[in-house]
Amino acid sequence: MAELKNRLKVLRAEKEISQETLAKSVGVSRQTIIAIEGGDYSPSVALALKLAQYFSVKIEDIFSLAD
Repeated sequence: MAELKNRLKVLRAEKEISQETLAKSVGVSRQTIIAIEGGDYSPSVALALKLAQYFSVKIEDIFSLAD
């Protein structure tokens, strides 16, 4: 199974927001954001959509499959 890569940490840094702020905005715990950023957790489609909406980007601008 292919590994899911993400740019969540980069997008957060560009907007200068904390993990806590992002977590509260999309309705998850800070630990969930940490796990996603670390590649230890693949979000549900619903959460991926919320994250994309939060950053005003497409899901594929955040998540991609590793080669």
